[in-house]
Amino acid sequence: MLEIEIKVRVPDIKAVREQVIASGGVLTETLTEHDSYYNAPHRDFGITDEALRLRETGTKTTVTYKGPKDTILGSKVREELNLDITDPKIFDSIITRLGFVMVAVVQKRREYYQYQDFTISLDQVEGLGNFVEIELISDSNAEMAAARVDETAIKMGVTGERITLSYLELLLSTR
Repeated sequence: MLEIEIKVRVPDIKAVREQVIASGGVLTETLTEHDSYYNAPHRDFGITDEALRLRETGTKTTVTYKGPKDTILGSKVREELNLDITDPKIFDSIITRLGFVMVAVVQKRREYYQYQDFTISLDQVEGLGNFVEIELISDSNAEMAAARVDETAIKMGVTGERITLSYLELLLSTR
């Protein structure tokens, strides 16, 4: 599956929240997400533009692999593979024994909204600030999906500079 998304830094999440709700977006959940990122012993994910993430939310734990990013019509496009697991400590033990190293932790409060087949996330990221992500998962035409993401961003009033860096990359750039 391909993840097609835009990310924009916003000064005021409240204004965006109001616009999303007024446009028909429905709040599905609010979570604190604790994301641990790992680097591989056999290649540097910072160079290959890949990511391996362990996400813990308190109710669910997911391991995610993200492939290298591409940009289409201002949207970030990348392969994403997810696997739900039951024990994050065992995963960390296995991956560490295989030589992987945890490189950073990203902590955020995230509000998930559903709008049509889009997921809209309002994020308060520790150490980075407030962001909006508009995401569409597609297994077909990435350009068509990117155009739909763009139209939805305009409808939601999300018009600031688009950020193609991940939260991990943004966090590492502040060190």
